[in-house]
Amino acid sequence: MPFFTTRDGTSIFYKDWGAKDAQPIVFSHGWPLSADDWDNQLLYFRAKGFRVIAHDRRGHGRSDQPDYGNDMDTYVADLIELTDHLDLRNAIHVGHSTGGGEVTRYLARAKPGRVSKAVLISAIPPVMVRKPSNPGGTPVEVFDQFRAALAENRSQFYMAVASGPFYNFDRPGVQTREELIRNWWRQGMMGGANAGYDCIKVFSETDFTEDLKSIEVPVLVIHSRDDQVVPYAAAGPLTAKLLKNGILKTYADSMPHGMMTTHPDLLNNDILGFIRGENVDAEAEQRVARPAQPVPAE
Repeated sequence: MPFFTTRDGTSIFYKDWGAKDAQPIVFSHGWPLSADDWDNQLLYFRAKGFRVIAHDRRGHGRSDQPDYGNDMDTYVADLIELTDHLDLRNAIHVGHSTGGGEVTRYLARAKPGRVSKAVLISAIPPVMVRKPSNPGGTPVEVFDQFRAALAENRSQFYMAVASGPFYNFDRPGVQTREELIRNWWRQGMMGGANAGYDCIKVFSETDFTEDLKSIEVPVLVIHSRDDQVVPYAAAGPLTAKLLKNGILKTYADSMPHGMMTTHPDLLNNDILGFIRGENVDAEAEQRVARPAQPVPAE
């Protein structure tokens, strides 16, 4: 398994699949998960001829768990070092949730020629927490409850997130998928409790407004109206407006926060179309049929 060591001595795990001379797609995962959360996308885009890379953020997955650097600037510094280490050029960066914040700040700081396009999925920008400049945000008390629940019983807290709001399994008509819950919990528990705790402040309070304004490359913003983790109104539409070259793709109905796992075929197709330069209808909402419920035996 490949690792590289950052300047501050942290060992970062990453996956690097596909031909080395192919156009790279770099994936940044959400809290508190790992590169494994992108397996559907890694396999799909590798089969399409791309080089695919995904890393475990410091404190997450198989990477080191230091008690320092659990902040967005360090996450991005690690990503810059990784792309330098692999000498990635003309790359597409795809970020989910907290990883969407990581990609946003990376785009604002990337060296010329490193990035061609980006995709933000259910992403945390511009900023999640409610404050005078963001009256539609989520109250800080919600994130305080997250921290308290993690500190009291991390395993139970992660199970509750995975079995409820992350995949919308708590919505009427959405069938629970036990294998997804277990895989989410597995990834979360691989990471450090300290990183999981500290990252709640990172994803809730980091403000990406100025980063978004400075980005020049085309960015596809994908968000669901039914996202229970990063509410739509205070995220996707505001992000797209702040970008110089942003396109908002809205999903409706049962599409959850963790859409790349529950609806990979639909999402992968939209990302591929954007990469290939196909027109994205920014006005039309993509509607997703709710899965049929099993008929009880009589």
